[in-house]
Amino acid sequence: MPEFDDQFRARLHDLFAWRRDVRRFRSDPLPAGALERLIETACLAPSVGLSQPWRFVIVDDPARRQTVLDNFSACNAEALDAYHGERAQLYARLKLAGLREAPGHLAVFADRGTDVGHGVGRRTMPEMAEYSVVTAVTTMWFAARAEGIGMGWVSILDPSVVADALDIPRDWRLIGYFCIGYPEGEDDRPELEREGWEHRRAATDHILRR
Repeated sequence: MPEFDDQFRARLHDLFAWRRDVRRFRSDPLPAGALERLIETACLAPSVGLSQPWRFVIVDDPARRQTVLDNFSACNAEALDAYHGERAQLYARLKLAGLREAPGHLAVFADRGTDVGHGVGRRTMPEMAEYSVVTAVTTMWFAARAEGIGMGWVSILDPSVVADALDIPRDWRLIGYFCIGYPEGEDDRPELEREGWEHRRAATDHILRR
């Protein structure tokens, strides 16, 4: 095993701090093979029972992308209706997806019914399949950030519409739809914090001792 020194750990912390959910992308394309390489790195993530339940769908077809974009627009309008007053005005100003600009689109699913891993660790907590896929997404996110590539997680979507648009097995569960490309700008603060929607809490606010 390689030795990870203090300098490496400091740089790793910087990587964590500068990972952003990107919504504003440049239109220049990703290098050939970049997305596939990032997926290979994602597959190094841990998974329950070594089940590797992640399923990556690279979305290149313009018509399928347009269906996802149209669904986002409809779902976003519904979400706006749930807010009122100043909060609604602020929500309306937020940019919550880079679906038009991002050169890369990636849908990530969990195959909860996979036989790989023979069910180890899933009898009592079957949702561990989905959690495993989230670890793969996180691994990919940091790998992308290390290359200067940004990712944006689009959750304002109807999973059934996305599944139909991409023609994938009905028993796969959508974990996330991601915009991928080079960010327009860099910042170590989340955009929602910069826009005044929410602020990051201290780690101590999330710790209990028993």
